[in-house]
Amino acid sequence: MTTIAGLWPTGAPPRSPRFAPRHPADAYIFAILTFYVWLGIVMGFGGEILAHYAQHKPAYPLIVHVHAIAFVGWLLLFTTQVALVRSRRLALHRRVGIGMIGLAIVMMVLGPVTAIIIDRARMAVPGGDGPSFLYIQFADMLAFGGLVAAGVRLRWRAADHKRLMILSLLAISDAGFARWLFAPIGHVITDPFWLNLVGGYGGNDVGIVALGLYDLVTRRRLNGAYVGGVAFLAAIQLIAVWAYLEPAARPLVLRLLGA
Repeated sequence: MTTIAGLWPTGAPPRSPRFAPRHPADAYIFAILTFYVWLGIVMGFGGEILAHYAQHKPAYPLIVHVHAIAFVGWLLLFTTQVALVRSRRLALHRRVGIGMIGLAIVMMVLGPVTAIIIDRARMAVPGGDGPSFLYIQFADMLAFGGLVAAGVRLRWRAADHKRLMILSLLAISDAGFARWLFAPIGHVITDPFWLNLVGGYGGNDVGIVALGLYDLVTRRRLNGAYVGGVAFLAAIQLIAVWAYLEPAARPLVLRLLGA
């Protein structure tokens, strides 16, 4: 009787090819995606900030400035990290990474605190996002924190680490992209759920999908950590949009805002 093992010369089924940890084009894809995030942030916040001061609106609260410094600082350090890897200065890359862990913890505190303070103020202004927008803001920080933690945990597996860290950056870039993509998308999509999902997350999700397509082209397979990270992000985005639109979820967020 022929056994399954006998079908292969080695006596065992062949293993699936592993995900190649490196490819010559890797030096470009992560730099391109980092630039893409910069583009979304500058286009989203740049015009808004200029208009704010040009129209002599009240100054932003101090915590908004602190929040902006921390998040822009993260983006600058992330860009530096990409450059250090490209130049093979890995020892310095690791030292900077240790400092970024501390900054990530600060951001995980600053993000929700800033959101609560700003959303409390917005509740007094008619026509704003409404208190349930806090779910979107909290979801961003949950996604960021989870992906950074996973990236740090897998820091010795370079391919996994890189993909989780770029996913964490894309996860908090939605606010920039949505500021200039939401309105145009609203002319095409009218259903509230799909409008908020595509208009709110479509910009950063383009970068996420692009990374997956890149791996399929260069490795002909997806990275396992990338797949897990995308599944985590997708679940958070879906739940956040549902909570934002669901009237039954509103009382909880009102309690969080002290209303």
